[in-house]
Parts: sequence; C-alpha cells; structure tokens
Amino acid sequence: MASISRSRSTAEHAYDHVKQAIITGRLPGGRLVTESEISEELGISRTPAHEAFLRLSGERLLDLAGRRGAVVTPVAPREAQDVLEMRQVLEGAAARRVVTEGGPSADVVRTLTRTLEQQRRHLDEADLESFVAADDAFHSAVVRASDNAIAVHFFTLLRDRQQRLRHQLLTTQPQHLPEVLDDHHRLLGCLTAGDASGYGEVLARHVARHQGAL
Repeated sequence: MASISRSRSTAEHAYDHVKQAIITGRLPGGRLVTESEISEELGISRTPAHEAFLRLSGERLLDLAGRRGAVVTPVAPREAQDVLEMRQVLEGAAARRVVTEGGPSADVVRTLTRTLEQQRRHLDEADLESFVAADDAFHSAVVRASDNAIAVHFFTLLRDRQQRLRHQLLTTQPQHLPEVLDDHHRLLGCLTAGDASGYGEVLARHVARHQGAL
C-alpha cells in the first residue's frame, strides 16, 4: 500500500509540475516535451511522467505524439474567446448578485483591498507570477462573494485556462500591468458603490485586453 501511495504522489507531483509549466508559459504551445525529459528533470521514473501526460492529454493541454512524447496544445483563438466570454458572464452575474443582496461584506472588501495592495507590491517588484496569482485571487473573491455555488463551480473549472491566458497576455505585453491594476481598483469601487452596471462596463474593458492579445 505504501508503494502505491508513493507512486500516486509522484505521479501527482509530475502532473502539477508539467501543468504549471504549461499554464505559466514555461512550456509554450507547440513545444515538444518527452516523458524522459520530465523524469530526468524531477528525478523520477517514466511511469509517473506517463500518467501525468495522460491526465494532461485528457484536459487538452497536451497532444500525445507516440514515442516522441507530447506536444503542448496551443491556445486556439476560438477557445480563448470562449473562455473569456464565459468568464465575463459568470463574474458579471456574480457582481450583480453581490450588489442586489446588500453589497460586499466588510470581510470581502478587506480581502479585495489586501489583494490590490499585494498586486501593487508585485508590480513594483516586477514579480509577474505573483501578480497573476493575485489577479486570479481578486476575481475569484468577487465570484465567491455572490454565494452562488454554481457560479463558483464553473469559474473554478475555467481557472487553469484563465491563468494561462493571463500569463500569455502579461508576459508578452507587460505594459498592461498598471492598467490591469487600475481596472481592479475601479471594479472594487463599483462594487462598494453598488454600481453593477459600472462593474460590467469596467469588466468588459478588462477582458477585452486579453482578447486584444489573441
């Protein structure tokens, strides 16, 4: 039983490692990656690497290429557009519910404010990865504040693809970082002012930055 547990843990580690590399762009779309490459990088056997590749293939992040390994699936423009449209719909609906049900709680406002402070620090330090993580934390907190379990579920399902798009935009066009942070301050302002319509307008412009990078 212990050996099975270790095997699963190793396969999970390989899966997390390769998936994060794809999401952050360290393994870009179109890149060939082999099981032996990953096993050598992590100091593991090829079996857990193979299991990780199978899982990532099922998530359409890798295209298996026989004995050669696998190719990182590029983000297709249509897929990116679909993800961004669904993100906008879910978050916009969540913000409307927050506003119509009395506005964000003091705890939610504190959480969002603290996240913006973290983003400002990450921007000043040129820490892109932490900035992107805080970006996700901000928008996820708004959706969770709606207490809409279905919206939270679907937003979570989109998370990996959203993070990949965020990295793609902000790595290739870092000049947008201050604009992204400004958008977040405006979104928080709309939420605390009870302006669901304004939130939707700012969110539409915010998402359009990603669409412009496709």
